[in-house]
Amino acid sequence: MIDRIVIENFKSFRKVDLTLGPMNLFIGTNASGKSNFLDALRVLQGIGNGFTIGEILDGKPRSATRDSWEGVRGGSSQACFAGDGATGEVSLAAHGRLEGDLARSWKFSITFLPATGKVVRERLEAGTMIYDAEPDASGTADLRVCHHYAGDKPPVAPSKGTQPILGTFYGLRFFHFSDEDVGFDQGPFYTEGADIARKVATQLANTQRVEPSLSKLRRYSTVHDVRRMGDHGEDFAALVKAICKDAKVKDAYLAWLRELHPEHIDDVGTLSGAIEEPLFMLRENGRQFPATVLSDGTLRFAAIAAAFFQPDMPDVMLIEEIENSIHAGRLRSLVDLLRSQSEYHNTQVFATTHSPTVLEWLEESEHRTTFLAARDESTGESTIRPVIDVPHFKEVVEKCPLADLLAEGWLEAVL
Repeated sequence: MIDRIVIENFKSFRKVDLTLGPMNLFIGTNASGKSNFLDALRVLQGIGNGFTIGEILDGKPRSATRDSWEGVRGGSSQACFAGDGATGEVSLAAHGRLEGDLARSWKFSITFLPATGKVVRERLEAGTMIYDAEPDASGTADLRVCHHYAGDKPPVAPSKGTQPILGTFYGLRFFHFSDEDVGFDQGPFYTEGADIARKVATQLANTQRVEPSLSKLRRYSTVHDVRRMGDHGEDFAALVKAICKDAKVKDAYLAWLRELHPEHIDDVGTLSGAIEEPLFMLRENGRQFPATVLSDGTLRFAAIAAAFFQPDMPDVMLIEEIENSIHAGRLRSLVDLLRSQSEYHNTQVFATTHSPTVLEWLEESEHRTTFLAARDESTGESTIRPVIDVPHFKEVVEKCPLADLLAEGWLEAVL
Protein backbone atom coordinates (compact mmCIF):
# COMPACT_ATOMS: atom_id res chain seq x y z
CA MET A 1 0.00 0.00 0.00
CA ILE A 2 1.10 3.57 -0.70
CA ASP A 3 1.04 5.33 2.68
CA ARG A 4 2.12 8.79 1.55
CA ILE A 5 2.66 10.68 -1.69
CA VAL A 6 4.40 13.99 -2.38
CA ILE A 7 3.82 15.71 -5.72
CA GLU A 8 5.79 18.79 -6.78
CA ASN A 9 5.37 20.98 -9.88
CA PHE A 10 3.10 18.49 -11.65
CA LYS A 11 0.21 19.86 -13.72
CA SER A 12 -1.83 22.13 -11.42
CA PHE A 13 0.12 21.21 -8.27
CA ARG A 14 2.93 23.30 -6.86
CA LYS A 15 3.23 20.87 -3.94
CA VAL A 16 0.86 18.31 -2.46
CA ASP A 17 1.77 16.03 0.46
CA LEU A 18 -0.89 13.50 1.53
CA THR A 19 -1.07 10.64 4.01
CA LEU A 20 -3.21 7.92 2.48
CA GLY A 21 -5.39 5.00 3.59
CA PRO A 22 -7.01 1.88 2.10
CA MET A 23 -9.94 3.88 0.66
CA ASN A 24 -9.29 7.45 -0.51
CA LEU A 25 -12.03 9.74 -1.83
CA PHE A 26 -11.40 13.03 -3.63
CA ILE A 27 -14.06 15.73 -3.74
CA GLY A 28 -14.12 19.24 -5.16
CA THR A 29 -15.47 21.27 -8.05
CA ASN A 30 -14.70 20.56 -11.69
CA ALA A 31 -11.07 21.35 -12.69
CA SER A 32 -10.00 21.47 -9.04
CA GLY A 33 -7.21 18.91 -9.43
CA LYS A 34 -8.84 15.57 -8.56
CA SER A 35 -8.02 13.92 -11.88
CA ASN A 36 -4.53 15.42 -11.87
CA PHE A 37 -3.85 13.55 -8.64
CA LEU A 38 -4.89 10.27 -10.28
CA ASP A 39 -2.62 11.17 -13.20
CA ALA A 40 0.33 11.36 -10.78
CA LEU A 41 -0.47 7.80 -9.68
CA ARG A 42 -0.49 6.76 -13.34
CA VAL A 43 3.00 8.23 -13.75
CA LEU A 44 4.14 5.98 -10.90
CA GLN A 45 2.38 3.06 -12.58
CA GLY A 46 4.24 3.74 -15.83
CA ILE A 47 7.56 3.96 -13.98
CA GLY A 48 6.90 0.59 -12.36
CA ASN A 49 6.10 -0.89 -15.77
CA GLY A 50 9.47 0.14 -17.17
CA PHE A 51 8.37 2.79 -19.65
CA THR A 52 10.43 5.86 -20.46
CA ILE A 53 9.27 9.25 -19.20
CA GLY A 54 8.21 10.21 -22.72
CA GLU A 55 6.17 7.02 -23.12
CA ILE A 56 4.51 7.49 -19.74
CA LEU A 57 3.40 11.03 -20.54
CA ASP A 58 2.65 10.74 -24.28
CA GLY A 59 1.66 7.11 -24.69
CA LYS A 60 3.09 3.98 -26.29
CA PRO A 61 1.56 1.81 -29.03
CA ARG A 62 1.15 -1.92 -28.61
CA SER A 63 4.20 -4.01 -29.44
CA ALA A 64 5.01 -7.71 -29.66
CA THR A 65 6.08 -7.75 -26.02
CA ARG A 66 3.97 -4.98 -24.43
CA ASP A 67 0.37 -3.87 -24.35
CA SER A 68 -0.32 -0.32 -25.42
CA TRP A 69 -0.03 2.43 -22.81
CA GLU A 70 -2.43 5.35 -22.83
CA GLY A 71 -0.48 8.51 -22.03
CA VAL A 72 -1.31 10.87 -19.18
CA ARG A 73 -3.92 13.50 -20.06
CA GLY A 74 -2.28 16.54 -21.62
CA GLY A 75 0.94 14.67 -22.37
CA SER A 76 4.45 15.98 -21.76
CA SER A 77 3.57 19.51 -22.85
CA GLN A 78 1.12 19.92 -19.95
CA ALA A 79 2.95 17.92 -17.28
CA CYS A 80 4.75 20.82 -15.58
CA PHE A 81 3.13 23.27 -13.22
CA ALA A 82 2.01 26.16 -15.41
CA GLY A 83 4.22 28.68 -13.67
CA ASP A 84 7.39 26.73 -14.51
CA GLY A 85 7.03 26.83 -18.28
CA ALA A 86 8.20 24.08 -20.61
CA THR A 87 11.59 23.51 -18.95
CA GLY A 88 10.51 22.86 -15.36
CA GLU A 89 11.22 19.76 -13.28
CA VAL A 90 8.57 17.46 -11.84
CA SER A 91 9.20 15.51 -8.63
CA LEU A 92 7.23 12.59 -7.21
CA ALA A 93 7.85 10.70 -3.99
CA ALA A 94 5.90 7.72 -2.72
CA HIS A 95 6.19 5.94 0.64
CA GLY A 96 4.73 2.46 0.91
CA ARG A 97 4.82 -0.97 2.50
CA LEU A 98 5.61 -4.39 1.11
CA GLU A 99 3.88 -7.56 2.23
CA GLY A 100 5.22 -11.10 2.56
CA ASP A 101 8.76 -12.29 3.20
CA LEU A 102 10.27 -8.88 2.52
CA ALA A 103 7.64 -6.94 4.47
CA ARG A 104 9.07 -3.50 5.12
CA SER A 105 8.55 0.18 4.39
CA TRP A 106 10.02 1.76 1.28
CA LYS A 107 10.44 5.24 -0.19
CA PHE A 108 10.82 5.98 -3.89
CA SER A 109 11.48 9.42 -5.33
CA ILE A 110 12.17 10.72 -8.81
CA THR A 111 12.75 14.08 -10.48
CA PHE A 112 12.44 14.40 -14.26
CA LEU A 113 12.12 16.92 -17.09
CA PRO A 114 8.87 16.37 -19.02
CA ALA A 115 10.08 18.46 -21.99
CA THR A 116 13.04 16.16 -22.72
CA GLY A 117 12.00 13.03 -20.83
CA LYS A 118 15.28 13.07 -18.92
CA VAL A 119 15.52 11.64 -15.41
CA VAL A 120 17.37 14.11 -13.21
CA ARG A 121 17.57 12.01 -10.05
CA GLU A 122 16.06 8.80 -8.73
CA ARG A 123 16.28 7.19 -5.33
CA LEU A 124 14.95 4.06 -3.60
CA GLU A 125 15.23 3.28 0.12
CA ALA A 126 13.89 0.45 2.24
CA GLY A 127 15.42 0.79 5.67
CA THR A 128 18.75 1.12 3.89
CA MET A 129 19.73 2.83 0.64
CA ILE A 130 19.07 0.62 -2.37
CA TYR A 131 20.14 3.15 -4.98
CA ASP A 132 20.60 6.88 -5.37
CA ALA A 133 21.18 7.68 -9.00
CA GLU A 134 21.84 10.79 -11.08
CA PRO A 135 22.24 9.67 -14.70
CA ASP A 136 25.38 11.23 -16.15
CA ALA A 137 26.01 12.55 -19.63
CA SER A 138 26.82 9.08 -20.94
CA GLY A 139 23.37 7.85 -19.95
CA THR A 140 24.41 5.50 -17.16
CA ALA A 141 23.99 5.63 -13.40
CA ASP A 142 25.88 4.13 -10.48
CA LEU A 143 23.56 1.63 -8.87
CA ARG A 144 24.26 0.49 -5.30
CA VAL A 145 21.93 -2.39 -4.59
CA CYS A 146 21.32 -2.65 -0.85
CA HIS A 147 24.29 -2.74 1.50
CA HIS A 148 26.24 -5.55 -0.10
CA TYR A 149 27.31 -6.55 -3.56
CA ALA A 150 30.06 -8.74 -5.03
CA GLY A 151 33.12 -7.19 -6.58
CA ASP A 152 35.13 -4.07 -6.00
CA LYS A 153 32.71 -1.55 -7.42
CA PRO A 154 28.95 -1.14 -7.66
CA PRO A 155 27.27 -2.23 -10.86
CA VAL A 156 26.30 0.28 -13.49
CA ALA A 157 22.64 0.32 -14.48
CA PRO A 158 22.05 0.45 -18.24
CA SER A 159 20.05 3.58 -18.89
CA LYS A 160 19.40 6.08 -21.65
CA GLY A 161 18.72 8.72 -19.05
CA THR A 162 15.02 8.67 -19.95
CA GLN A 163 13.96 5.32 -18.46
CA PRO A 164 13.64 5.27 -14.68
CA ILE A 165 15.89 2.62 -13.14
CA LEU A 166 13.10 1.19 -10.98
CA GLY A 167 11.23 -0.11 -14.02
CA THR A 168 14.22 -2.20 -15.13
CA PHE A 169 13.57 -4.44 -12.12
CA TYR A 170 9.93 -5.13 -13.09
CA GLY A 171 9.23 -8.83 -13.61
CA LEU A 172 12.78 -9.89 -12.77
CA ARG A 173 13.75 -12.08 -9.85
CA PHE A 174 17.46 -12.27 -9.12
CA PHE A 175 20.31 -9.86 -9.45
CA HIS A 176 23.87 -10.51 -10.65
CA PHE A 177 26.42 -8.54 -12.51
CA SER A 178 29.82 -8.54 -14.10
CA ASP A 179 32.05 -5.57 -14.81
CA GLU A 180 30.30 -5.19 -18.14
CA ASP A 181 26.60 -5.49 -17.46
CA VAL A 182 23.71 -5.97 -15.09
CA GLY A 183 21.39 -8.92 -15.42
CA PHE A 184 18.96 -11.14 -13.58
CA ASP A 185 18.95 -14.91 -13.21
CA GLN A 186 19.04 -17.55 -10.51
CA GLY A 187 22.77 -17.24 -10.00
CA PRO A 188 24.68 -16.75 -6.76
CA PHE A 189 24.77 -12.96 -6.80
CA TYR A 190 21.27 -12.48 -5.45
CA THR A 191 20.82 -9.40 -3.28
CA GLU A 192 17.93 -8.53 -1.06
CA GLY A 193 17.98 -4.95 -2.33
CA ALA A 194 17.35 -6.02 -5.91
CA ASP A 195 14.42 -8.15 -4.82
CA ILE A 196 12.95 -5.22 -2.90
CA ALA A 197 13.33 -3.00 -5.98
CA ARG A 198 11.52 -5.63 -8.05
CA LYS A 199 8.69 -5.81 -5.51
CA VAL A 200 8.32 -2.01 -5.36
CA ALA A 201 8.26 -1.78 -9.17
CA THR A 202 5.66 -4.54 -9.31
CA GLN A 203 3.53 -2.86 -6.64
CA LEU A 204 3.48 0.45 -8.51
CA ALA A 205 2.90 -1.23 -11.87
CA ASN A 206 0.01 -3.28 -10.49
CA THR A 207 -2.42 -0.36 -10.75
CA GLN A 208 -5.75 -0.58 -12.54
CA ARG A 209 -7.98 2.21 -13.78
CA VAL A 210 -11.65 1.34 -13.69
CA GLU A 211 -13.25 3.72 -16.19
CA PRO A 212 -15.81 1.47 -17.86
CA SER A 213 -17.02 2.51 -21.29
CA LEU A 214 -20.66 1.56 -21.71
CA SER A 215 -20.11 0.67 -25.36
CA LYS A 216 -17.38 -1.81 -24.39
CA LEU A 217 -19.48 -3.31 -21.59
CA ARG A 218 -22.24 -4.05 -24.09
CA ARG A 219 -19.93 -5.91 -26.48
CA TYR A 220 -19.08 -9.58 -26.80
CA SER A 221 -15.63 -10.21 -25.34
CA THR A 222 -12.88 -10.98 -27.85
CA VAL A 223 -11.43 -13.63 -25.54
CA HIS A 224 -13.07 -16.43 -23.57
CA ASP A 225 -11.33 -16.09 -20.22
CA VAL A 226 -9.39 -13.32 -18.47
CA ARG A 227 -8.03 -12.69 -15.01
CA ARG A 228 -8.51 -8.91 -15.19
CA MET A 229 -10.62 -6.69 -17.44
CA GLY A 230 -9.22 -3.70 -19.32
CA ASP A 231 -9.20 -0.17 -17.96
CA HIS A 232 -12.25 0.79 -19.99
CA GLY A 233 -14.16 -2.45 -19.47
CA GLU A 234 -12.58 -4.45 -22.29
CA ASP A 235 -13.46 -8.14 -21.93
CA PHE A 236 -15.86 -7.45 -19.08
CA ALA A 237 -18.01 -10.42 -20.09
CA ALA A 238 -15.00 -12.76 -20.12
CA LEU A 239 -14.18 -11.62 -16.58
CA VAL A 240 -17.74 -12.36 -15.43
CA LYS A 241 -17.46 -15.78 -17.05
CA ALA A 242 -14.31 -16.40 -14.99
CA ILE A 243 -16.01 -15.17 -11.82
CA CYS A 244 -18.93 -17.54 -12.38
CA LYS A 245 -16.64 -20.57 -12.55
CA ASP A 246 -16.23 -20.42 -8.77
CA ALA A 247 -19.60 -20.86 -7.06
CA LYS A 248 -18.59 -19.00 -3.89
CA VAL A 249 -17.14 -16.05 -5.78
CA LYS A 250 -20.17 -15.94 -8.05
CA ASP A 251 -22.55 -15.90 -5.07
CA ALA A 252 -20.62 -13.03 -3.49
CA TYR A 253 -20.67 -11.06 -6.75
CA LEU A 254 -24.37 -11.77 -7.22
CA ALA A 255 -25.07 -10.55 -3.69
CA TRP A 256 -23.61 -7.14 -4.56
CA LEU A 257 -25.62 -6.97 -7.79
CA ARG A 258 -28.76 -7.63 -5.77
CA GLU A 259 -27.89 -4.55 -3.71
CA LEU A 260 -28.66 -2.60 -6.88
CA HIS A 261 -31.92 -4.41 -7.64
CA PRO A 262 -32.83 -6.18 -4.39
CA GLU A 263 -35.96 -8.00 -5.54
CA HIS A 264 -35.33 -8.68 -9.21
CA ILE A 265 -32.00 -10.34 -10.02
CA ASP A 266 -32.17 -14.14 -10.11
CA ASP A 267 -28.78 -14.90 -11.64
CA VAL A 268 -25.73 -13.48 -13.40
CA GLY A 269 -23.73 -15.04 -16.20
CA THR A 270 -22.92 -14.82 -19.87
CA LEU A 271 -24.55 -15.67 -23.18
CA SER A 272 -22.57 -17.15 -26.07
CA GLY A 273 -22.11 -15.70 -29.54
CA ALA A 274 -21.55 -17.46 -32.83
CA ILE A 275 -18.04 -18.58 -31.90
CA GLU A 276 -18.81 -18.99 -28.18
CA GLU A 277 -17.62 -15.49 -27.31
CA PRO A 278 -19.25 -14.33 -24.05
CA LEU A 279 -21.73 -11.48 -23.53
CA PHE A 280 -22.74 -10.27 -20.07
CA MET A 281 -26.24 -11.26 -18.96
CA LEU A 282 -28.55 -10.85 -15.97
CA ARG A 283 -31.60 -13.00 -15.29
CA GLU A 284 -34.45 -11.02 -13.74
CA ASN A 285 -37.77 -12.60 -12.81
CA GLY A 286 -36.95 -15.62 -14.93
CA ARG A 287 -36.05 -13.63 -18.09
CA GLN A 288 -32.59 -13.21 -19.56
CA PHE A 289 -31.43 -9.66 -20.24
CA PRO A 290 -28.20 -9.32 -22.26
CA ALA A 291 -25.86 -6.38 -21.75
CA THR A 292 -27.19 -4.74 -24.90
CA VAL A 293 -30.53 -3.94 -23.20
CA LEU A 294 -29.46 -3.26 -19.63
CA SER A 295 -29.48 0.26 -18.24
CA ASP A 296 -26.31 2.34 -18.02
CA GLY A 297 -26.37 2.35 -14.22
CA THR A 298 -26.83 -1.41 -13.96
CA LEU A 299 -23.94 -2.08 -16.32
CA ARG A 300 -21.59 0.37 -14.67
CA PHE A 301 -22.32 -0.96 -11.17
CA ALA A 302 -21.85 -4.52 -12.46
CA ALA A 303 -18.46 -3.61 -13.95
CA ILE A 304 -17.19 -1.83 -10.83
CA ALA A 305 -18.39 -4.71 -8.65
CA ALA A 306 -16.75 -7.25 -10.97
CA ALA A 307 -13.44 -5.39 -10.61
CA PHE A 308 -13.41 -6.38 -6.94
CA PHE A 309 -13.82 -10.08 -7.78
CA GLN A 310 -11.10 -10.38 -10.41
CA PRO A 311 -8.87 -13.45 -10.12
CA ASP A 312 -5.93 -11.07 -10.56
CA MET A 313 -6.55 -8.19 -8.16
CA PRO A 314 -4.50 -5.00 -8.48
CA ASP A 315 -2.61 -3.39 -5.62
CA VAL A 316 -4.09 0.01 -6.52
CA MET A 317 -7.43 0.84 -8.16
CA LEU A 318 -8.37 4.23 -9.62
CA ILE A 319 -12.04 5.09 -10.21
CA GLU A 320 -13.25 8.41 -11.65
CA GLU A 321 -16.65 9.77 -10.56
CA ILE A 322 -17.92 6.61 -8.94
CA GLU A 323 -21.52 7.86 -8.88
CA ASN A 324 -21.89 8.14 -12.68
CA SER A 325 -25.15 6.59 -13.95
CA ILE A 326 -25.96 5.09 -10.55
CA HIS A 327 -29.14 6.05 -8.74
CA ALA A 328 -28.59 8.05 -5.55
CA GLY A 329 -30.54 5.45 -3.59
CA ARG A 330 -27.94 2.82 -4.45
CA LEU A 331 -24.80 4.84 -3.68
CA ARG A 332 -24.64 3.50 -0.15
CA SER A 333 -24.15 0.03 -1.61
CA LEU A 334 -21.34 1.39 -3.78
CA VAL A 335 -19.57 2.94 -0.77
CA ASP A 336 -19.97 -0.32 1.16
CA LEU A 337 -18.55 -2.22 -1.82
CA LEU A 338 -15.45 -0.02 -2.03
CA ARG A 339 -14.90 -0.12 1.71
CA SER A 340 -15.40 -3.83 2.36
CA GLN A 341 -13.80 -5.25 -0.75
CA SER A 342 -10.73 -3.01 -0.61
CA GLU A 343 -10.11 -4.23 2.94
CA TYR A 344 -10.74 -7.85 2.01
CA HIS A 345 -8.45 -7.86 -1.04
CA ASN A 346 -5.85 -5.37 0.28
CA THR A 347 -6.49 -3.29 -2.82
CA GLN A 348 -6.00 0.41 -2.21
CA VAL A 349 -8.78 2.50 -3.77
CA PHE A 350 -8.55 6.06 -5.07
CA ALA A 351 -11.89 7.45 -6.28
CA THR A 352 -13.28 10.84 -7.21
CA THR A 353 -16.86 11.94 -6.63
CA HIS A 354 -19.11 14.98 -6.97
CA SER A 355 -21.93 13.33 -5.05
CA PRO A 356 -22.96 14.58 -1.60
CA THR A 357 -24.83 11.30 -1.19
CA VAL A 358 -21.57 9.33 -1.33
CA LEU A 359 -20.21 11.42 1.56
CA GLU A 360 -23.37 10.81 3.57
CA TRP A 361 -22.41 7.16 4.01
CA LEU A 362 -18.82 7.66 5.11
CA GLU A 363 -17.72 6.68 8.59
CA GLU A 364 -16.11 9.37 10.73
CA SER A 365 -12.72 7.62 10.58
CA GLU A 366 -12.81 7.90 6.79
CA HIS A 367 -12.82 11.70 6.90
CA ARG A 368 -9.02 11.50 7.29
CA THR A 369 -8.73 10.01 3.82
CA THR A 370 -11.47 12.07 2.21
CA PHE A 371 -9.64 14.86 0.43
CA LEU A 372 -10.87 18.25 -0.76
CA ALA A 373 -9.31 19.56 -3.97
CA ALA A 374 -9.49 23.30 -4.62
CA ARG A 375 -7.92 25.55 -7.23
CA ASP A 376 -6.85 29.17 -6.95
CA GLU A 377 -8.29 30.92 -10.00
CA SER A 378 -5.65 33.66 -9.96
CA THR A 379 -2.58 31.37 -9.89
CA GLY A 380 -4.01 28.13 -11.29
CA GLU A 381 -2.56 26.22 -8.34
CA SER A 382 -4.48 23.28 -6.92
CA THR A 383 -4.32 22.21 -3.31
CA ILE A 384 -5.53 18.97 -1.77
CA ARG A 385 -6.09 18.44 1.94
CA PRO A 386 -8.03 16.04 4.16
CA VAL A 387 -11.46 17.49 4.95
CA ILE A 388 -10.61 17.31 8.65
CA ASP A 389 -7.94 19.97 7.98
CA VAL A 390 -10.48 22.42 6.56
CA PRO A 391 -10.78 25.31 9.07
CA HIS A 392 -13.53 24.72 11.67
CA PHE A 393 -14.46 21.40 10.05
CA LYS A 394 -14.78 19.40 13.28
CA GLU A 395 -17.09 21.92 14.94
CA VAL A 396 -19.26 22.44 11.86
CA VAL A 397 -19.63 18.77 10.88
CA GLU A 398 -21.10 18.03 14.33
CA LYS A 399 -23.99 20.34 13.43
CA CYS A 400 -24.25 19.79 9.69
CA PRO A 401 -23.61 16.58 7.72
CA LEU A 402 -20.58 16.49 5.43
CA ALA A 403 -22.86 15.85 2.47
CA ASP A 404 -24.64 19.16 3.10
CA LEU A 405 -21.35 21.02 3.49
CA LEU A 406 -20.31 19.84 0.04
CA ALA A 407 -23.68 20.52 -1.58
CA GLU A 408 -23.84 24.05 -0.18
CA GLY A 409 -20.25 24.90 -1.15
CA TRP A 410 -19.19 25.57 2.45
CA LEU A 411 -15.99 23.53 2.16
CA GLU A 412 -14.61 25.64 -0.67
CA ALA A 413 -15.91 28.88 0.79
CA VAL A 414 -13.86 28.64 3.99
CA LEU A 415 -10.53 27.99 2.28
